[in-house]
Amino acid sequence: MNIQQLEKELSQILLELNDSETLFNTLTTHVDKEYKLSAKNLLRYLILRSKDLRVYHGLLSDLGISSLRSGEGYVYSNLYSVVRNIHLIQKSSFKIDKNVDAIGYSNSIQLIKSHTDDLFNQGNKEEGPIVMVTLPDEAADDRDLIKKMVSHGMKIARINLGHGDVAIWKKMVENIQSVEKETTQKIQIYIDLSGPKLRTSKIAHKDKNGKIIDKINIKVGDKIFLAKASDYKNKPIFKKSKKVVEVILEQVVDETQIGDFLLFDDGMIKTTVIEKNDHYLVLKITECYKTKLGSFKGINLPNTKLSLPALTDQDLELLPFACKYADIIGYSFVRNSEDVRKLYEALQKNNANNIGVVFKIENKEAFENLPDILLKGMERNKIGVMIARGDLAVEIGFERISEVQNEILWLCEAAHIPVIWATQVLDNLAKTGIPTRAEISDAALSVKAECVMLNKGPFILEAIKVLKNILTRMEEHSFKKKDELRALNIAKHFIEKINS
Repeated sequence: MNIQQLEKELSQILLELNDSETLFNTLTTHVDKEYKLSAKNLLRYLILRSKDLRVYHGLLSDLGISSLRSGEGYVYSNLYSVVRNIHLIQKSSFKIDKNVDAIGYSNSIQLIKSHTDDLFNQGNKEEGPIVMVTLPDEAADDRDLIKKMVSHGMKIARINLGHGDVAIWKKMVENIQSVEKETTQKIQIYIDLSGPKLRTSKIAHKDKNGKIIDKINIKVGDKIFLAKASDYKNKPIFKKSKKVVEVILEQVVDETQIGDFLLFDDGMIKTTVIEKNDHYLVLKITECYKTKLGSFKGINLPNTKLSLPALTDQDLELLPFACKYADIIGYSFVRNSEDVRKLYEALQKNNANNIGVVFKIENKEAFENLPDILLKGMERNKIGVMIARGDLAVEIGFERISEVQNEILWLCEAAHIPVIWATQVLDNLAKTGIPTRAEISDAALSVKAECVMLNKGPFILEAIKVLKNILTRMEEHSFKKKDELRALNIAKHFIEKINS
């Protein structure tokens, strides 16, 4: 490619952004004023990333012109400057008018900092990503544990409504408030709604000696039944097999089709549906990294779209508690913009319009609908995104998780929305006191996010200390960003949808 062709092709993209301004105004009609420019920048980024940009980088570097590799937060201004500089090098006239609401580099940095401060309320005083920690049950009775967590660097305390009960959570809140008052340090309270629980139910059958067994033995090639819990005791066929697993959420049986994949226990057991009726599925185990399947293990359905509500009856019942005590609410199992609308409606009914909301991207459908989720989310301020890498990795495949978490980071940077890097951060260190080399490297990469979440464990204080040290050191480095920028499917699909 020569410089003339480079100029022509990049100018065409710039003109496409110009011509899309009317459409962008329509798509952002209901976006909160704090996010108006950010929403438009996200839309421009999606147009840009719907194209394969790899062919341009080498020539731009040869010309000494800033490439397109690091302009997520200020798409139009970056591309405009690139095209203008190509014209200047050729001493040719530059006729494209800059007649859009564009964001420059400095403004993009200010926007992400402002939105991060709005959500996490750290007053721009925090150096590097903020540390969030999941509170263990003992934090309800051990105020000093919370105090030590704060002294080691915890800024946000996470309470998971999927474990424990209101009495435990209330004590946690009281201890947080007490420590906050004593130390005069602001401790944000993040409360996670649990969402629908896609898990196996209790397994219990008798062996030939009459002993109750709570696991079933499995191997590749085995066939197992996945039955509706309400039907389990009524079907004679189950009495002939010891390989029966119940599921409480009946939609899993109703809406899964023959040929769909079901994964159990964090993806350790992969199965395919080979038979189906109104009462149960017959699954064939195709991959198996464990010899037993136990009770209350997670179920993932990566290619099945379930009609389960992201906001369950239990979530709605606990929402008044969360709204009363939380600074931020974590929204589990969100899949699309309609899920966002339902949460916002419920928050409005609870007079909680000023509470922060974090959308947990933990399934394939949520990732594929991320642009829609972000645009709907930006209809109010104080929002963020959590990359829940555990379930997400199971659903999209472990080999893709690095790629996908980067795409989420890019889209959120384009929208100036803070990101929480979560799941298994320094997990081995928190649980055993000894970190692995891989998790230290992973923790270093988390500096790309605005917040990093640690899970609970007996060595959590050491994990907080180590993470804080890593983040402080990494924040002092400048990062080389040399992504090739092939076309993103998530961007192409969104652009096709809005143009159809």
